[in-house]
Amino acid sequence: MARQPDNKTAAKPKDAETTDNKATGDSALIRELALLLDETNLTEIEIERAGLRVRVARNVSIAASIPAGYAAAPVGAAIAAPADSAAIDVAKHPGVVPSPMVGTVYLASEPGAKPFIEVGSRVSAGETLFIIEAMKTMNQIPSPRAGTVTQILVEDGQPVEFGEPMVVIE
Repeated sequence: MARQPDNKTAAKPKDAETTDNKATGDSALIRELALLLDETNLTEIEIERAGLRVRVARNVSIAASIPAGYAAAPVGAAIAAPADSAAIDVAKHPGVVPSPMVGTVYLASEPGAKPFIEVGSRVSAGETLFIIEAMKTMNQIPSPRAGTVTQILVEDGQPVEFGEPMVVIE
């Protein structure tokens, strides 16, 4: 007579064992990718292997990269906000200074400090117009020419794109 295995010593079915190993391997892969995110300062990693697709991402907000306590420009500051049709004309203006990089523009060296330039200011070539924060680095943006600031087309703390008109100097 064949002996029946009792429930206490019965082995797990093969499918359950494979599922456990796969879940353990998936967890290890996710932990490994999370560590890689930390080591490389990446914000997202996605891989696909043997039909398994894993994406690990870190929450990053733009607001976190703006220095704490950095106030917007005072209400009385003269900032020209161009209309859509005027924006096209301003971009073609010979005195326009475009953004040399993508980042966040600041009009002063620190919160509460006097802005580098104002409408009507005379600037010389090489004088700092703005600071653009890009990849947690503060980059001073120098004036390409001497002249008078006639329009400031950006606001303090505003994100800017490469080539976006920032100021007009005549």
